Amino acid sequence: MMPAGNLNTMLYAATTWILPVILAVTFHEAAHGFVALRLGDDTAWRMGRVTFNPIKHIDPMGTIVLPLILLVSSGFLFGYAKPVPVNFGRLRPLRAGMVLVALAGPATNVLLAIVSSLLLYGVDIGPPTLASWLAENLVHSLQINAVLCVFNLLPLPPLDGGRIAVGLLPASLARPLARLEPYGMLILISLFVVSYIGVRIGLGFSLLGWLIGRPTLALIRLVLAVTGQSG
Repeated sequence: MMPAGNLNTMLYAATTWILPVILAVTFHEAAHGFVALRLGDDTAWRMGRVTFNPIKHIDPMGTIVLPLILLVSSGFLFGYAKPVPVNFGRLRPLRAGMVLVALAGPATNVLLAIVSSLLLYGVDIGPPTLASWLAENLVHSLQINAVLCVFNLLPLPPLDGGRIAVGLLPASLARPLARLEPYGMLILISLFVVSYIGVRIGLGFSLLGWLIGRPTLALIRLVLAVTGQSG
């Protein structure tokens, strides 16, 4: 049986991660649906997904269970929400619309990271215990939103970065990239496995750490500089 002190510590840590994760993925997905609606596709609207109600976006396994398991077992955080349905053929203009809808999610995560950093200025208003808990939530929100932004901008369909690339590249390059979409998640899982094995056997190199970790740290530093927190 786990000692009560360790259990309390784990539960406290979980409460400082769960809310930032839920808010990050909820706003990310809602932003996709909102921009799609503005550009002519009401698919997400008709399915009730253009909303900030997290219940509409949360995937129990991907948003709650998986992040907690990864956080406790490895200290690494990753999760996902239910993708917002978008009929890209209804967007006007088509290619620019695809780019704007895809970009809406990561852009929202950057905005949330900035807001989280700014709110850190006001945490000392409350009692010390509450202030500490709020500060941890906001720091984790900054980190989670930065990770989500960078991860989703990887140029691989069905990630947002893949759709942006398909919308921006000439047709001769966009078509082959778009054809990778059915295999996108398999490729991502393979990257996770290769990176995990590389770290475990002591190679000193993580492919995902290079693809996601470094850009995420750069984004966090930029947000802190913009909000005056870097000093």
